[in-house]
Amino acid sequence: MATMTSTEREQYLADVHVGVVAVERPGRAPLAVPIWYGYRPGGDVLLWTETDSVKHKLIRDAGRFSLTVQDEQPPYRYVTAEGDVTGIGQAEDTEVRALAVRYLGEEAGHQFTDENLTPTSLVIRMRPQRWLSADYSK
Repeated sequence: MATMTSTEREQYLADVHVGVVAVERPGRAPLAVPIWYGYRPGGDVLLWTETDSVKHKLIRDAGRFSLTVQDEQPPYRYVTAEGDVTGIGQAEDTEVRALAVRYLGEEAGHQFTDENLTPTSLVIRMRPQRWLSADYSK
């Protein structure tokens, strides 16, 4: 098994995958849930959620989280990025619309945003600081 270079892992994270966000949870196992995310190499990971969601409350309290993305078919590859939260703020239409279009395409992405962006929608940002990766095609 070979790890990815920093350029390879950042590009892989920037590709479209359903991620699994993991965050510590006092007195229980960490919360790990699938999520759509946005990322550009060298930038922050962006998550869209609601103010009253469990993941928002846990991430806010922990101040950090990790995100794992993977290929489910051989040759297997994965990237995990972990880091501190760099911001939590009200979701902006342009950002979350781009995120929905990334996963659903133009028409369905716009419809999803129109139906799901609310005044309590948040964007959480994390700057990756630590990485794990593997690429079994190497």
